Amino acid sequence: MTISPVYTGRPAQEREPVEQQVYDLLDTLHIPYQRVDHDPAYDMEACAAISHVLGVRICKNLLLTPRNRSAFYLLAMPDDLPFRTADFSKQIGSSRLSFASAEDLQELLGVQPGSASVLGLIHDAEHRVTLALERRVAEAEWFGCHPCRNTSSLRLKTADLLHVFLPHIGCTPVIVGL
Repeated sequence: MTISPVYTGRPAQEREPVEQQVYDLLDTLHIPYQRVDHDPAYDMEACAAISHVLGVRICKNLLLTPRNRSAFYLLAMPDDLPFRTADFSKQIGSSRLSFASAEDLQELLGVQPGSASVLGLIHDAEHRVTLALERRVAEAEWFGCHPCRNTSSLRLKTADLLHVFLPHIGCTPVIVGL
């Protein structure tokens, strides 16, 4: 995988609108971030090299829903933690969950599969998605994620995510222990 050096702030060249909106909002909110560009990262194995260069572990982000699609949950968790649907479902008081569809990812977060990100919640104007942060992610000093495209990754302070970004978009996360 080809990975750029670490840059501070937005790229000089225009990006796709879904990614550009992330940079615009982070800059508007005065949230500093570091960035790397890289080949498409479709899984956590590819993100391991990115995490090493960026100096933060990229979160595993899963969009989940019960069969009747009555609710949606975006779970941000450590990349090395195994996911057990039953454990998460029990903690949030939901029936058994499964992965949301590619159409749901696009409609709710504005992203394609492989690009799910907490930052995609800027596209959830109706607040249909509940954000669940695994405790270790919420307590970490740094937060690593894609800017709604899996060809770049960001590192920002978790405190900025929790106390500036999420309140700005009207999102209160649920903290879970997996």
